[in-house]
Amino acid sequence: MNKPSAQNAAGVPALYRLARAVAHIAQLDGDHATAIPALTVHRRKAPTEPLHCIYGLGLGVIAQGHKQVMLADEVIDYSPGQSMLTTIDLPVVSHVTRASLREPFLGLVLTLDARHITQLASEMDTAQRPRERAFQSISIEPLDEVLVDALIRLVEVLNEPALVSSLAPLIQQEITIRLLAGPHGAQLRHLVAVGSPRQQIAKAVTWLKQNFTQALHVDELADRAHMSPSTFRQHFHAITGISPLQFQKQLRLQEARQLMLNQNLDASNAGGLVGYESPSQFSREYSRLFGSPPQRDVRRMRLV
Repeated sequence: MNKPSAQNAAGVPALYRLARAVAHIAQLDGDHATAIPALTVHRRKAPTEPLHCIYGLGLGVIAQGHKQVMLADEVIDYSPGQSMLTTIDLPVVSHVTRASLREPFLGLVLTLDARHITQLASEMDTAQRPRERAFQSISIEPLDEVLVDALIRLVEVLNEPALVSSLAPLIQQEITIRLLAGPHGAQLRHLVAVGSPRQQIAKAVTWLKQNFTQALHVDELADRAHMSPSTFRQHFHAITGISPLQFQKQLRLQEARQLMLNQNLDASNAGGLVGYESPSQFSREYSRLFGSPPQRDVRRMRLV
């Protein structure tokens, strides 16, 4: 017998409870960090403009409202009753598509720990199954009632500050175990398979995130992944949807945008800090990604 979905008669009240728990923590519009470092909660009172961002290894859940995520040429819509698992850092374009003052968008993101997943997977019966699905960097699956219940307990423990440090890690472990045992398990097993291309590309992505201001030599990155340059490019594109150079550009441009927004730097200084030697090249590539030149884009962002 299949587990009850969070969308069926048994699950609808659970989603309502999750929405209520998130709304209690996120009482104002915005993205809210919590006393649980891996957990953020999100609220929007209206649809948002598409936003370029990086999705890391984690679980995203919508309790109320709808959202759209674009990865390269793929468009993904997800809504209450569904969960989104991202298994590798990915540059995406995301925006809330349904939200109102009366029924705001309410959601949460739980960052996952690859080492923790590896440890738990080794302790569970997670052998490769005969018809294991192909690896996907982003997967959407229905929420089942037991996972929703664990997420509710994780959010609600924030109302008991004295217990957060003791209970939150236990609930997070339960959530990871349920993910490994549930529909998302295949993707997590692909991720932690020792020596797999996905694991090597994940390491390359981590290196890029930490060193994106440096000149990119794909042959050296391929050597780090123990692949030929052509094989490395093929796997990198298959997993992230873009080339290593495009990935680096998006990291640089998103960081430059944040520097201009948060530190009031001009385009020339921001571009130089993220690795651009040519201000004109920085402006061209910035306009291509964000749709307008740096200064105009930053002015628009400050009005949003």
